[in-house]
Amino acid sequence: MVVIKVRRNGSLKVEGEDVKVVDWNGNEYRIDRRPFALCRCGASGTRPFCDGAHRQIHFQAEEDASALEVSSG
Repeated sequence: MVVIKVRRNGSLKVEGEDVKVVDWNGNEYRIDRRPFALCRCGASGTRPFCDGAHRQIHFQAEEDASALEVSSG
């Protein structure tokens, strides 16, 4: 099972062994360690992975999951 944890004012922590990250062309990113984190702030120098830049730019999330309506589409 894959679990994605939305960290408050931080990255998306991805836990699980059977997960791939692919770009828009279907090319797979190499993942060297598990768990790993995906950038949510847009400032990472290693996108789509997090490098901690959210701390330097003082990234602030706008809402938590309770404020969102999720669709499957």
